[in-house]
Amino acid sequence: MDDWIDYYDSTHTIYVSKLHRDLHFQIIARDIIGYIGSPDAVVLDYSCGEALSAGEVANACGKLILAEPAPGVRGRLISRFAPNTKIRVRSLDDLRKMTEQSVDLVVMNSVAQYMTPQELDAALAVILRLLKPSGKLVLGDILRPEVGMPRDVMALLGFAARHGFLKDALVGLVSTALSDYRQLRTRVGLQRYSETEIAAKLAAAGFTAQRAHANIGHNPWRMTFVARPALARG
Repeated sequence: MDDWIDYYDSTHTIYVSKLHRDLHFQIIARDIIGYIGSPDAVVLDYSCGEALSAGEVANACGKLILAEPAPGVRGRLISRFAPNTKIRVRSLDDLRKMTEQSVDLVVMNSVAQYMTPQELDAALAVILRLLKPSGKLVLGDILRPEVGMPRDVMALLGFAARHGFLKDALVGLVSTALSDYRQLRTRVGLQRYSETEIAAKLAAAGFTAQRAHANIGHNPWRMTFVARPALARG
């Protein structure tokens, strides 16, 4: 995952325009809010990225913890949300020091594809320790083995057409084909899971899980799962 952390900590071009970037985070925030069960809930966004719309998520819960591995991104999060007393920014290492069973909802969206299976197992162990017995994990944007890059392209173009940045998206796709992102994706690869595989992985980590009706974000070809601790822990 270190190569991907370095990439997202750099000046990258993963978004084709400011509108694309802003809409991306607005839609993710909207979808996360849909999983918040109580206005008092403690919510953890695991590897949150820039989280530009985190303020909206914080408005819908009691406390929002933004956990981010990239130090540059984390610094921007601290600066951006310093005035918001409901938001705390943490490193992934900080999560290991948090109180057990102190979180109601953990969201890990568009993260698992950048992790090795072993890294995902380790993250799930940390998350299970943090979740209350009644809590839940939302694991979003899981890539499927049978769905390749053409579907990602079609999802982006459809999203762009609906929101008025189709020209920027077409130009951006050409740029991406020549970019460090494409080179890194070719060299390192992205982890993919079938529905059965990710359910088995979550079960092995101590969760019961089911696939959500809709994925978080704009890409309908990817999967989201809702997982809960399998057993009450004393």
